[in-house]
Amino acid sequence: MKSKWYPVLLFVVAFAMILSGGCATKKTTSTPPGAQVEVKDESKWTPPAPEEKPAVDEAALAAEAEQKAKAQAVQELTSVTIHFDFDSYELSQEARSTLALKANIMRRFPDVRVVIEGHCDERGTEEYNLALGERRARAAYEHLVILGVTPERMSIVSFGEERPVNPAHNETAWAENRRDEFVVQ
Repeated sequence: MKSKWYPVLLFVVAFAMILSGGCATKKTTSTPPGAQVEVKDESKWTPPAPEEKPAVDEAALAAEAEQKAKAQAVQELTSVTIHFDFDSYELSQEARSTLALKANIMRRFPDVRVVIEGHCDERGTEEYNLALGERRARAAYEHLVILGVTPERMSIVSFGEERPVNPAHNETAWAENRRDEFVVQ
């Protein structure tokens, strides 16, 4: 029985020796010890030049921002009207607040010129409504002068009942038509 296992055992031992001898670590170097290697790069590649950023014109940006602010201010100046009671040219508290906002805009932009248009409803004679429209425009003009707007930058005109916003013949329409509008020149 010994003879049967003896060659197998001998084979396994020989195989293990071959494996252990074949896995030994070896040091390998491509250059002899102490030798220095010089690497030369003969390619013609050069890094790209840094991109030049366009110079920012601060003055142009500021001028553009100022133009946008002015356009928005002019829109605010012309979009809001003030209204009056029947047969009156007295400024209400709401109208005074609106005029204060308009005065701030006009003081900020000294080159803005405004025409104040006085309007009335259809009741009353044509002559009376023209005079009342002028008194309404004058009231807004004088209040703006008190708030610091120079008079040379404003003018007034009365349209009386000629340009109604609402052509209906009722109290709601008449209240809408009793107004001052501001037109930037």
